[in-house]
Amino acid sequence: MTSAISLFSPVEADLQVLAENLKKLVSAKHPILYAAAEHLFGAAGKRVRPAIVLLISRATMPDRDITPRHRRLAEITEMIHTASLVHDDVVDDAEIRRGIATVHSCFGNRVAVLAGDFLFAQSSWYLANLDNLEVVKLLSEVIMDLAEGEIQQGLNRFDSSLSLQAYLQKSYYKTASLIANSCKAAGILSEVSAELAADLYGYGRHLGLAFQVVDDILDFTGSTEELGKPAGSDLKGGNLTAPVLYALEEKPYLEVLIEREFSQEGDLEQALALIEESKGIERARELAANHARQAVAHLQSLPPSESRQALIDLADYVVSRMY
Repeated sequence: MTSAISLFSPVEADLQVLAENLKKLVSAKHPILYAAAEHLFGAAGKRVRPAIVLLISRATMPDRDITPRHRRLAEITEMIHTASLVHDDVVDDAEIRRGIATVHSCFGNRVAVLAGDFLFAQSSWYLANLDNLEVVKLLSEVIMDLAEGEIQQGLNRFDSSLSLQAYLQKSYYKTASLIANSCKAAGILSEVSAELAADLYGYGRHLGLAFQVVDDILDFTGSTEELGKPAGSDLKGGNLTAPVLYALEEKPYLEVLIEREFSQEGDLEQALALIEESKGIERARELAANHARQAVAHLQSLPPSESRQALIDLADYVVSRMY
């Protein structure tokens, strides 16, 4: 299977510069905040989101080099994403992220919350300095969406009546909004037409939804090593995802187990077995593949280039992670 890293070869040099810049951008005056930021940006993440921003930037500027504002947008995107992960880990009480200890497990909840706040504040400051009101509005909306998604997820824990539409809306807020709006923002910085900007948003939206659905499938089919967190942890925490919602249509007893929050011995194992027996995972795979196809359809108006091909290949890669 192609790796995400190899897909990013058109922007490999750009990503190296980004990695160096991120630590400089978060040079907090307080040593503990700086240590927390260094711990985060030193992690071996794939940098998928900034890579997408850089690929869109290069695909929309085929005859010119990308600007410092494009590079800064990619850095802001990664800062916002990382800040949201720090807060998510506190809310979920997660001990491991990307295979390493989370910030709050190393430094405590207070420092983790402050580190997340600090990164959001830093990203907002750098965002304002792009001097593009439309881009500021797009990325500010992302920060609101991230909070809305986390609130919705918290309110809907163990709610077996959750609709697929509500699940997709929450997935948009938590994952797809950042990708969609940063794709559109990159196009705006390239001064593309309103129609192409809308297509770039559509690409990011559908890619983000495919990405989230695949992650939710892997929570059932992946190993702890692959996931960087214990398999089945979403279900255990009451976060009902596409495979579960589809399985509920076939396996009514699953609702009983969920409603009592797996409080009896063997409940979680029984729920996992029911999901495995159902067509939940298969239908979730179809859902993810459908969103990946829609993402690629939004790239038709981009001129052919190495970066455009990488964006197409990325949608294929997201789907290939399911198998």
